[in-house]
Amino acid sequence: MKQMSVLLHTLYHKLRRPFYAASVLALSAVTWQLPAQAATNTVSVSNYPLYLLSEAVTKGTPSAQRILKPGNVGHHGSMSPSDKKMIQDSTFVVWFGPSLENSLSGTLEDAPNDIALLDFDAFKRYPLRDIQTKPISNTEDPHIWLDPNNAKAITRALAAIHTHANPQYKDIYQANVKDFAKRMDAAVRQVQQESPSLRDYWAYHDAYQYLEKAANIRLAGSLSPDHHLAPKASQLRWLTTHRPAKNMCLLNQSETAKGLNAKLKPLKTSVQLEDMSDSTDFVDGWKTMAQQINRCIDGA
Repeated sequence: MKQMSVLLHTLYHKLRRPFYAASVLALSAVTWQLPAQAATNTVSVSNYPLYLLSEAVTKGTPSAQRILKPGNVGHHGSMSPSDKKMIQDSTFVVWFGPSLENSLSGTLEDAPNDIALLDFDAFKRYPLRDIQTKPISNTEDPHIWLDPNNAKAITRALAAIHTHANPQYKDIYQANVKDFAKRMDAAVRQVQQESPSLRDYWAYHDAYQYLEKAANIRLAGSLSPDHHLAPKASQLRWLTTHRPAKNMCLLNQSETAKGLNAKLKPLKTSVQLEDMSDSTDFVDGWKTMAQQINRCIDGA
């Protein structure tokens, strides 16, 4: 809670930086007094999971704009001219940061209206892990939204940002944040009641670390350090000789090749998108992901 207070305090001062004198601060002096029917200022968010969290905050009010398409968290690719114009025209642009969204860093790191959430210390962080699950020193796993407490913290940060842009909706934002926290906590309780024991799984690419504690699951090995790269034969041998259970579940972001499945059988697979782009609601999407993973591990 203290860390969140620090985040909100830092956000408050960042949102009042000198560069806004020509654009935002002058506007803020007026908009804090504007009635509910006033025109809204634009907030843009980078990728789909952040958009889902923003949608939870802005329910009943105008939505944020999304820069990246579903399925693109920002690891790869480039920005279009229309994307860059959206950033320029936005009052604030919220993203996770260059460690996740490398494709945005060239534009956003120098943008005066950007807010990179990973710049703040209010979220649970884990280091990246190698394909044999060992932590890699001086690294950071950026998939922070999959941790339920991080998700709640992100909605509180987004509420502060949206409120500064459009204070006429402040009460709605705050009510939505409280409702999100209740729904998120209820989803975690349900998942843990359904699957109370700790079980092991494999992943093609290690992208689910922040889900593990809440879902009672543990990574026993990955096939590849990147979902675009094929696994090496040596890693397949390591997995087959270090399998914690006879029947294993493999998580992947797309269908796994049949030949690869055959090398690791007995095996069940489950397609799980790290950016939740197959969902329209964050809490429902998170709960479905956790439940499907547990059913895969249980062989259901």
